[in-house]
Amino acid sequence: MPVPAIIFPADPLNPRRPDPHFAWEARLLRELGGDHHLVDHDALLSGRAEEAVRRVPQDSGPLWYRGWMLPCARYAEFAAALAARGGNLLTSPPGYAAAHELPGWYGVFEGATPASAWIPSDGTAAPGPQELAAAAARLGGSGPAIVKDYVKSRKHEWHEACFVPELADLAAVGRVVERFVELQGEFLAGGVVLRRYEEFEGAGGGAGAADASGAPDASDASDASDAQGAGGRAVEARVWWLDGRPVLVGPHPDAPHRTVDPDLTEVRALVRTLGCRFVTTDLASRADGSGWRVVEVGDGQVSELPHGIDPSGLLSSLIAA
Repeated sequence: MPVPAIIFPADPLNPRRPDPHFAWEARLLRELGGDHHLVDHDALLSGRAEEAVRRVPQDSGPLWYRGWMLPCARYAEFAAALAARGGNLLTSPPGYAAAHELPGWYGVFEGATPASAWIPSDGTAAPGPQELAAAAARLGGSGPAIVKDYVKSRKHEWHEACFVPELADLAAVGRVVERFVELQGEFLAGGVVLRRYEEFEGAGGGAGAADASGAPDASDASDASDAQGAGGRAVEARVWWLDGRPVLVGPHPDAPHRTVDPDLTEVRALVRTLGCRFVTTDLASRADGSGWRVVEVGDGQVSELPHGIDPSGLLSSLIAA
């Protein structure tokens, strides 16, 4: 059976080498006996998939991707261009969408993750007052919430374009949503999500809060989740799953030196129900001691590794899949 190779983004300044952000993964992969190919990420984003994959050898067989996130439509073009060259992405376009965008995974994890309501959008206009009122009503109509799109929040503009103190204040909801949509611009992914704000255990033992969001720059590798609040950042764990098995457990990339020991009892069954081959889950412990919650789910191909972690087991599992 052919051994899977891993595709990394090429360095824009030297397309024969991996992007510097992923070069250490590529080196480690070679040390483990694996092979890698390169793709032009900028060409992928601009819809030139055939050009983007021209350095991938013909008949390359099974493939994983480890790189910057892609919109779902671009990922589908990526998969098709590789298939035309005899390559097969082991995460299908439907599988990528299911793990990458909140509406794809929320139904499986509902009850184990903060309650959410979303408003689809195919443009850059903010939802109107009636749509926002209906979405807020689906969350109970009161209490604090987070604004994000299907993939990311604007966590660095927390009060301006992310946090809603009170859903019943629809004028305030509208202001935060409008600012969020304005800042996301053409990178708005899928639509607007209102997500219930929950208190989580903080690094110092106090309360923190997770907003279930991602990095604000659309070219970034997905860091999937964010936690802030009066008590500081919540302690989060990132778990990497391959075919329903946890193959790497570590801290969230935003706090790479924290020690985490999440309870995977409930989430294990949910990941298997989702049925995606390679995913990540970000978990945080509730401040009231009632257990671990799923803050975010992500596609493992575009999820960020925390600095200092040893991904040897993860990469070995990918090339043995």
